[in-house]
Amino acid sequence: MKLVSYKTEDKEHLGIYANGHIYNLNSCDKLIPDQMNAFLEGGEPLMERAKKINQDILDGKLSPKEEVFYELLAPVPHPTSCRDGYAFRQHVAAARRNRKVDMIAEFDQYPIFYFTNHNAIQGPGEIECMPDHFQKLDFELEVAVVIGKKGRNIKAAEADEYIAGYTIMNDMSARTLQMEEMLLNLGPAKGKDFSTVIGPWLVTPDELEQFKVAAKENHVGNNYNLKMTCKVNGIEVSSGNMADMDWTFAEIIERCAYGVDILPGDVIGSGTVGTGCFLELNGTGLLNDPNYKVQWLQAGDHVEMEIAGLGALSNTIKKVDTDFSILALKK
Repeated sequence: MKLVSYKTEDKEHLGIYANGHIYNLNSCDKLIPDQMNAFLEGGEPLMERAKKINQDILDGKLSPKEEVFYELLAPVPHPTSCRDGYAFRQHVAAARRNRKVDMIAEFDQYPIFYFTNHNAIQGPGEIECMPDHFQKLDFELEVAVVIGKKGRNIKAAEADEYIAGYTIMNDMSARTLQMEEMLLNLGPAKGKDFSTVIGPWLVTPDELEQFKVAAKENHVGNNYNLKMTCKVNGIEVSSGNMADMDWTFAEIIERCAYGVDILPGDVIGSGTVGTGCFLELNGTGLLNDPNYKVQWLQAGDHVEMEIAGLGALSNTIKKVDTDFSILALKK
């Protein structure tokens, strides 16, 4: 099942995407709330009701009116929190190699994550960026999960049961801001908090069964053979696979939930897939060729991420018309 959030006449709604159309769930079953957060808080009973409606539509047993005029939002427009992991060893190793530092041994000892701005989550459409953001503006190609039930001190062996669904994530990054503030050994903060994009829908785990593969050796949890690509202005710049995750989402959730509650509506990203950002691509290019032409996102660029089974997430970069700069405020 593919769950969506969308807006009509400035009101947010919850729907399912089936047969190429969006259908409002609340109009099919009044016991299902019309917003994603309330739906997720309702847990498995509401999820099962929604799955039955979805299957009835697919089987032709139910023919509700499809939505025609709508704005597609992030599938979870108001997450309770947003964390981002660091699961792909290929990306970490390449980034460190490009900085001429050794691979860090701690990567293989435990998964890590950082908190980002859950109020800056957005879906398909325009990404508004300030002038300073264009100082090495970057995408990051990732997968994300959304938590479907409350838990604490969850072991990795049971953690997949807490996942309501999967979606594409673009962890937008302003690299100049990021690198400056991280010199102080804190962050990332302003380099990340302006936009994190997820979408186009939330895919429930049952839809991905056909793609399931074993986790890496000595790791625990579900993993999936899902091809991941990113195109900028129609040109493919990144290609990877979710199966390359070294740390599974189950293991990341185990760490997230240690001594603290995870909640329905929490978003957790995988971290960047190998080759999944310009920072890595530029570094590798310059390492191999000093004359390599680096690339960063520019105003007007169209970014499209596609992950097998999860759909395609499209955004256009827009520059805010202002001369306000926090880089200019440095003492």
